[in-house]
Amino acid sequence: MLISRRRNASKANPAEAGLTPRIERTERDDVQRIALAGNWTTRRVAHVDATLRQIEKDKSINGLQIDLSGVGRIDTAGAWLIERLISAMRARGVQPQILGASSAANILLKAVEEATSRDGDSLPEPRDNIIIRALEMLGRAMVGAWDDARASLYILGATIRGAQMKAGRGHAVNVAAIVTQIDRMGVGAVPVIVLMSTIVGAIVAQQGAFQLRFFGAEIFVVDLVGILVLREMGVLLTAIMIAGRSGSAITAEIGSMKMREEVDALTVIGLNPIGVLVFPRLVALVIALPCLSIISNFAALGGAIGISYFYSDISPTQFIDRLRSAIDVGTIFAGLIKAPFMALVIGIIGSAEGLKVGGSAESLGLHVTASVVKSIFVVIVLDGFFAIFYAAIGF
Repeated sequence: MLISRRRNASKANPAEAGLTPRIERTERDDVQRIALAGNWTTRRVAHVDATLRQIEKDKSINGLQIDLSGVGRIDTAGAWLIERLISAMRARGVQPQILGASSAANILLKAVEEATSRDGDSLPEPRDNIIIRALEMLGRAMVGAWDDARASLYILGATIRGAQMKAGRGHAVNVAAIVTQIDRMGVGAVPVIVLMSTIVGAIVAQQGAFQLRFFGAEIFVVDLVGILVLREMGVLLTAIMIAGRSGSAITAEIGSMKMREEVDALTVIGLNPIGVLVFPRLVALVIALPCLSIISNFAALGGAIGISYFYSDISPTQFIDRLRSAIDVGTIFAGLIKAPFMALVIGIIGSAEGLKVGGSAESLGLHVTASVVKSIFVVIVLDGFFAIFYAAIGF
């Protein structure tokens, strides 16, 4: 029954056989003539692929004429098969003649020929020497740094100007957004800051006491920890932790909004993206980072007190008394003054990288990574500049 149905279907559609591509070969005066017929489309060219490959391998062909007058429909797949045959013949020194081609077939054959020749000519370019490549990398890095500096100055200027929530309608500070960001960036970071600072303070105290023990001056570990933590280490470690925690979050949040075109939507409805997205985060960072630095200082000193008591038999009372004589108010403020500037650097770099995110998840990941790396690098460089400045003014 199934066989009879197929036969009936074949008889009911006799035109189907005429659509199948066919090849008829004739030879006259040492010239092969290939007459193509049927529809040379993607669905049907598989029927003649093997035959064309046999013709390509036939080394007895000294002349070839390809008659396309019987071809009905033809697409890129069919044109590519014909072009493959032509290229194979030309490689053996035989120049085929195309006869009876329609305008559509001529256009397709020409386009496929150009694409094939272009792909064949795409050889790997010779690599420059290492000096040229190094100079090129340096130039690209300088251009990228200049672009980053312009974007950062734009964000800084827009932030200093004010919230500017709505264009042309004065200032409107969203206090709720600032408080929310302080909670997320400041309060949420307290546990990890306390844990990290306590451990680092204990390690510095232990290593300092171990080295000073050889000189019988273990008590000076208090001076070492107090000055190092309050002037440098407390604020620097806190800024690095915030750069990795909150700086990446800022880039990811703004970058996700950029990917979903929410930033453009804010502009369309008349809101300033800097005022809505960047300003609350920068203000929150400027407030949260000094507070976190104070907590970090206390945690590091607490860890130093504990390790000094168990490792060097320096009681907490002795530690605090020695600390009062080793430091002054200037030592405390030498570190805290850096915190707002580091907060601005982290927030501006994170926001600038977020606004540069494209439309792909890969772009988001690259800019989040760049945000963290750049923030940490600039924070360390900024700390170095402050150290040089303090030494120059004797502070």
